[in-house]
Amino acid sequence: MTILVSAESVKHIVLGVTGGVAAYKSAELARLLTQNGVEVQTVMTEAACQFVAPATFQSLTGRPVYTNLWKTNASYNMAHINLSRDADMILVAPASADFIAKIANGLADDLLSTLCLARDCQLLIAPAMNRQMWEHPATQRNVDRLRRDGVKILGPASGEQACGEIGMGRMLEVSELLQTVQGSLLGNQLLAGKKILITAGPTYEAIDAVRGITNKSSGKMGYAVAQAAVEAGASVTLISGQTCLAPPAVDKFLAVVSADDMLQAVQAEVAQTDIFISVAAVADYRPVKTSQQKIKKSANHLTLELRPNPDILLWVANLPEPPFCVGFAAETDDLGQNAATKRAQKRLPLLAANLAQEAIGSDESELVLFDDSGQHVLPKAPKIVQARLLINHIQLLYNQKH
Repeated sequence: MTILVSAESVKHIVLGVTGGVAAYKSAELARLLTQNGVEVQTVMTEAACQFVAPATFQSLTGRPVYTNLWKTNASYNMAHINLSRDADMILVAPASADFIAKIANGLADDLLSTLCLARDCQLLIAPAMNRQMWEHPATQRNVDRLRRDGVKILGPASGEQACGEIGMGRMLEVSELLQTVQGSLLGNQLLAGKKILITAGPTYEAIDAVRGITNKSSGKMGYAVAQAAVEAGASVTLISGQTCLAPPAVDKFLAVVSADDMLQAVQAEVAQTDIFISVAAVADYRPVKTSQQKIKKSANHLTLELRPNPDILLWVANLPEPPFCVGFAAETDDLGQNAATKRAQKRLPLLAANLAQEAIGSDESELVLFDDSGQHVLPKAPKIVQARLLINHIQLLYNQKH
């Protein structure tokens, strides 16, 4: 991924590194940021130096590495103040449970924690720790406090950890952190202060203990829309069915399974929402009866009775004071007619449509936007590009309405 930074507007990042095995990823992050024209100033805690030597970051960024609050040479003079004055961002990656606890409670006993308190720029934190440490109530309280203080929390992800266990706590991969840095540094902030609720991915309607009704949605478009909304400065809540994707750096991520699960999550979150974007491929039907045990195969025909699932987008659009609603339609034929009909039936200000056979599972898509002024074709492009164009269009319509 390339971060486009013009020579006239060089971006400055303070990269904080705390103690954790994931510090090796931060070295790669520093290299790629520097390679793409971002000035990276590394600040390491004492524990971080036990995992990666400061010389590594110095050689990758071409800048001295700061590690000590009390060093008094000229370049260190008032470092906890001066280092952040020209910075566009402080990114702490990895951020240990100990470091998160410090800044959540206003403690500052080393250079990096002091720097995070004495700042004027945005602060982003990428947690990395054992799954039990991440799930501990104290850590969750501290993370929630940081979010309420305006700190953006990036991740963590789920996966195999250095301790050999599997679960939440892995630091996001470098590519994901780069994507977020790109959005934070270059985002147009058109939707700053707006709260956006997004649904993504498929739903799964159980038939028995091992079988169910679902669809081919990968969640890629919904996750791209969430990422683009974050880049535009919005506060984003993403409600997602089961996918193989790592969530983007949204403010709140809710994992659901069935259409009913998704509806309940939407109902719990929609009250304070400015914009609702329904990208999820919600199953239209679910079994009337569900078996708690596996239905055994036999020579007889099996008949399933299905009932309609609730229409989540229609429910939101018909609230007494609905948010600005955006729908998605994946069609296999008659794209224009079917999309226009769906938009009219649900009284949506904007609907995005594509051909399912071309879009599902793909990294690229062609979108057609339907609004009161007609159709707007977004030619085939990567989904994150389409998502950014969509968010820009949403912003224009939202501002016209308000």
